[in-house]
Amino acid sequence: MTEERVHNSPGLRAWLGLVVILGPVLLVSMDGSILFLAMPRVSQALSPTADQALWILDIYGFAVGSLLVAFGSIGDRYGRLKLLMIGATVFGIGSVGAAFAPSPELLIAFRALMGVAGATLLPSALAVLSELLPDSRRRAQAIGIFAAAFAAGFAVGPIVGGTLLERFWWGSVFLVNLPVIVMFLLFAPVLLREVRATRPGRIDTLSVAISAGGLLLTMYGLKHMAADGVSVLPALTTLLGVVLLTFFALRQRHLEHPLIDFSLFRDRVFTIAIITGLLPLAAWSAAAYLAGIYLQSVLSLSVLHAALLALPGAVVLTVSCIVTPAVVDRIGKRTALIICHFSIAAGLGLLLLTTTTGGIGWYIASTAIAGVGYGISFSLVADTAVGAVPTERAGSAGAIAETSNEIGNALGIAILGSLAALIFRLQGPALAPTLDETLQLPDLAPAALQEAKAAFVTGLHAAAAVAGLLHAALGTVALRWLPKSVPGEPGPDMPGEPTTDRVESKA
Repeated sequence: MTEERVHNSPGLRAWLGLVVILGPVLLVSMDGSILFLAMPRVSQALSPTADQALWILDIYGFAVGSLLVAFGSIGDRYGRLKLLMIGATVFGIGSVGAAFAPSPELLIAFRALMGVAGATLLPSALAVLSELLPDSRRRAQAIGIFAAAFAAGFAVGPIVGGTLLERFWWGSVFLVNLPVIVMFLLFAPVLLREVRATRPGRIDTLSVAISAGGLLLTMYGLKHMAADGVSVLPALTTLLGVVLLTFFALRQRHLEHPLIDFSLFRDRVFTIAIITGLLPLAAWSAAAYLAGIYLQSVLSLSVLHAALLALPGAVVLTVSCIVTPAVVDRIGKRTALIICHFSIAAGLGLLLLTTTTGGIGWYIASTAIAGVGYGISFSLVADTAVGAVPTERAGSAGAIAETSNEIGNALGIAILGSLAALIFRLQGPALAPTLDETLQLPDLAPAALQEAKAAFVTGLHAAAAVAGLLHAALGTVALRWLPKSVPGEPGPDMPGEPTTDRVESKA
């Protein structure tokens, strides 16, 4: 018995294992945002078209989001640690390829490879972490640190990218991954243990292919129509993507082990939690990407200056993510979710005050106010989703919550970025499809330059307004739909800590 207690105690090896796991987690989330400030440099070096620029940004998120659940099942079957090692190796290879990509097409391909590898890392890292700390209380603490690290990666990605670009060429934003990957490959076999499920479910490869294909075809068509106007081929591509996604949703209803259990969405709390996982990431990624171009290409700030201006919002986001569990204990999940959406809506609204000649203060205030909501979302979504469903369905709920984050990150760039591109095409000087391409034209007339900048700012305002209105609407729905006590919270007749049970179920 004594030997068993020693084995189960969270000793130095367990916490060192946590540190090792956090490395890939930070990389996966950071690489979803590290290009936001780097895109003007990438555009100068590779001259991507408008839709290629958007693909460079969001093919990574689509690959991660589309394959998260599938690789979770593969890890259950063949071993989580083995999949972590393979995924980290492929992630490193993709990083090197992206850093030295000579064309937009190859950069997109290597970003996709990084996304596939990233999808292997997140679910496996969480499973190995849960095995590493058998004690439920310690495990809950570690999963909280895991969530905070994931949120921090998203927040600091643009800052890391901007700092690197001040001294190095654009490929350095990918090579920064290599030291972390090497350290993980060296220490993971020593500190971590293999994890397999006792009864892994069947992997439906057709569902994986249909969901990924549907997402990519839909976004491909939307991007082309935003950049080049409506035509037959992009419209048919979009329609085919929607048909595939509809078929995917219908197919899941008849599978014993569905990739996504859509019946869970019958629960209002679960539905709002998942939308809260998707929409804030969509708003944050689009706002961060467009604001990065605004600061550098409209206001002519250096990339380091732009990175420093993003720091206050990143700090607020990270702190908000860390303190949210303690705050929720006092105010409840319902109130926290409502604050989440209205604070993001308010922050995005401040971006509407930016102009072609100034707006730095409004930008900082926007990121700080919205950062409160983003932090609440990152910290609260998975726990709320898992707590809203029966224990035996907690695994499916957690997988959908993680997927909603990654898909939201990609959809923000795809949809809101395409909206901004469409407005630039309609209102710009019609000299080039993007602002960065326009700025590179020789002998650009001052009037055309001002027109291009004004069109981009209008696109930024449109994207911020749409995202802000969606958040205000969701906050209103949460206010009306959510019960006074969200499932999983301790009530007057429920003393104790249900959080521990939910974490155990999710793990």
